[in-house]
Amino acid sequence: MKKVIGITGGVGSGKSEVLNILKKEYGAGLIEADRVAHELMEPGAESYEAVVKKFGNSILTDEGTIDRAALGAIVFRDKEKLAVLNSLTHPNVEREILCRMDRMESDPDIRLIVYEAALLTGAEFEQRFDQLWYVFAREDLRFQRLKEGRGYSDEKTASMIKSQPGEESFRKAATHIIDNSGSLNETKQQIAEILGAEV
Repeated sequence: MKKVIGITGGVGSGKSEVLNILKKEYGAGLIEADRVAHELMEPGAESYEAVVKKFGNSILTDEGTIDRAALGAIVFRDKEKLAVLNSLTHPNVEREILCRMDRMESDPDIRLIVYEAALLTGAEFEQRFDQLWYVFAREDLRFQRLKEGRGYSDEKTASMIKSQPGEESFRKAATHIIDNSGSLNETKQQIAEILGAEV
């Protein structure tokens, strides 16, 4: 069985950087929860019809795709509507993730399986993780990365960081912590120390 690593961390912590290192240098197959969820809301995909039926045509673009900003504006102001959206999409996402994990398990070109999500605890497949990594960065760096990398305003950046689960909850759940506040080489060194000769 291939090693399965779950990766989580706050917005702006540099999870993508860690994923790129694992893919390029360790032959990892990557599964990103947000990307899977977005793919399953494309027209014709598993979640599309149910989401449009529930939230109406106002969430559609002129091309008939789901406008994620419009949908987000509805659900992030209303916890009940967010719960409804999650109930419509999460079962499909979890099924697809498990299918991808199984495909990667039998793919000879993939040396380890990496799953990234904002929240890892409570997932149906949590027991499949051999390790759970928390990618951490200082809050001032996260703020800077979000502003510069995504062009967010100070207000939006602060709001996004504040809305995230507390650092302590991430640390409690993690088997390993990557401090991504330093240089790329420092991050690579931490990954090498964790994986050692295991891969």
